[in-house]
Amino acid sequence: MIGFTPWRVLAIFGLLLPFVASADPVSDYFAGMEAFEANFTQQVVDVNGEMLQDSSGEVWLSKPGRFRWDYRKPYQQLIVSDGKQLWNYDADLEQASVSPVNDTLTSTPAMLLSGLRPLAEVMDVHALGRKNGLDWYRLEPKNRDAAVEAVRIAFRDGKLDSIEVRDSFDNRTRIRFSHIKLNPSIDPALFHLELPPGTDIIGKQP
Repeated sequence: MIGFTPWRVLAIFGLLLPFVASADPVSDYFAGMEAFEANFTQQVVDVNGEMLQDSSGEVWLSKPGRFRWDYRKPYQQLIVSDGKQLWNYDADLEQASVSPVNDTLTSTPAMLLSGLRPLAEVMDVHALGRKNGLDWYRLEPKNRDAAVEAVRIAFRDGKLDSIEVRDSFDNRTRIRFSHIKLNPSIDPALFHLELPPGTDIIGKQP
């Protein structure tokens, strides 16, 4: 569904990409990340604990600002950035929206995927300790007007496991990664979206 935009997760994960190396393992992990490939599951739960969405798919990321989130269940949706344009394609609706990456990523938390601003400018990082075999960290936006209220990120044995995001409506999004490949060789064609003929396009095309 084109109306659902999973920016809460895309934004947070993307901002971590331009981390500069520092003393903490979170910074070190993302400082060494130039590309990323993984399967993912994503759940969105509202303030009452009701499941709003349960989805899964595959993700590819490449610095700077290129990504492809391929949602395959329960419906097909693609979110693709080539570093200049951001596309959101819903196969069932035969509809796509497009906008300049810079415009989109400066007006929503999705700027975190842009790599345009270092994490230290927009987030404070706090270690939370270990729980159930996971090392947890809390990221707090410095801009209190941001749509993202709080972020938690977990590592298992030094490897990224999951990201949890709470938005201003107290909805909580959790994404868990599996079959992770760090710095793989990624086909650049993945970051260019080829739309079927007749697709209804919303927004100004490049």
